[in-house]
Amino acid sequence: MAGYRKLSRTADQRKALLRNQTTALIYKGRIVTTEAKAKEVRKMAEKLIALAIREKDNFETVTVTAKVARKDAEGKRVKNEVNGKKVTVYDEIQKEIKKDKPSRLHARRQMLKVLYPVTEVPAEAPGRRKKTKKVDLPAKLFDEIAPKYVNRNGGYTRIVKIGQRRGDGAMEVVLELV
Repeated sequence: MAGYRKLSRTADQRKALLRNQTTALIYKGRIVTTEAKAKEVRKMAEKLIALAIREKDNFETVTVTAKVARKDAEGKRVKNEVNGKKVTVYDEIQKEIKKDKPSRLHARRQMLKVLYPVTEVPAEAPGRRKKTKKVDLPAKLFDEIAPKYVNRNGGYTRIVKIGQRRGDGAMEVVLELV
């Protein structure tokens, strides 16, 4: 017996489909799909969550000094004239950052092998690139999802049957994080 379902797709199509649905599940918290796909996505998602739980506190906090351009009320850089040239004015700020230890960095890279990059588009300006922002899904796994499941031994997802699909009669389910 095979270790996975083929889902009537070639290997690259199947891998892309499962990665896409796993990314959507982690990002949104629930997806609607067929039962066979949900059981395969569940395997991938539970492995990622278990990895996040194992490495969630494996970092150190470091204080760094950074130069940041000073900005005016409109958000534009402030420039001073020095020797006839306009030069941007910089301020030094202290900032605390999380520095991953090697095993957490490895876990982050393993997650990025499965998860697609997600760009969040604001509802008020669809189609514009200006105010979009990238979502760091491994950080979401480490900071939001892992603390929720730290006292749980597996079973991070739930499959709820919602009935047959109208077109082809396939059993549809809701796959959600518990």
